Amino acid sequence: MTQRNDDFIEAAKGELSGMAKEGMHHPSTKPVLTGAAVGAVAGALLPVVSWPIGLAIGAGYMFYKRLRP
Repeated sequence: MTQRNDDFIEAAKGELSGMAKEGMHHPSTKPVLTGAAVGAVAGALLPVVSWPIGLAIGAGYMFYKRLRP
């Protein structure tokens, strides 16, 4: 892997660890949960995507945006 990928993975590990330890007090938790909710609603409304897939995509997108704005 390249240095940039290693940095991203380390940042993701640190962010997930912080979210797990601090819960709702961590600054990334609320935006990621909001993205998950929006994705779930969008997935429920779209005929091709189900709500669990929308939830995962929404949470993943917001998590990525927290790491790489």
